[in-house]
Amino acid sequence: MAQCLTELDGVLVALADPTRREVVRRLGRGPTSVGDLAREFPMTLPSFMKHVRVLETNGLISTSKHGRVRTCTLRPARLALLDDWLAEQRRIWEGRTDRLEQLVTDPTEERR
Repeated sequence: MAQCLTELDGVLVALADPTRREVVRRLGRGPTSVGDLAREFPMTLPSFMKHVRVLETNGLISTSKHGRVRTCTLRPARLALLDDWLAEQRRIWEGRTDRLEQLVTDPTEERR
């Protein structure tokens, strides 16, 4: 459980930045070279590479080098950590709101 939470923390940190979220969104359409990705952002290549490293370190993307071209590929399975956590939170909050609705609408509900 603790390992899973640590991994989730890394995914959330990686996705906290709008540039990295846009990279993930762009890679959702298919693998792309680092150079092509970097052209879409107003920053230097070394600055952009820091974002690539954060995404790669946290398992959201993988990179491979063929000759002089480094290609980034999305690892959508890694997003399952986030999806699972969000589903759990959704269940918790739906249960709480259901209980609140019952308390507010049921006149026989005992008030504390």
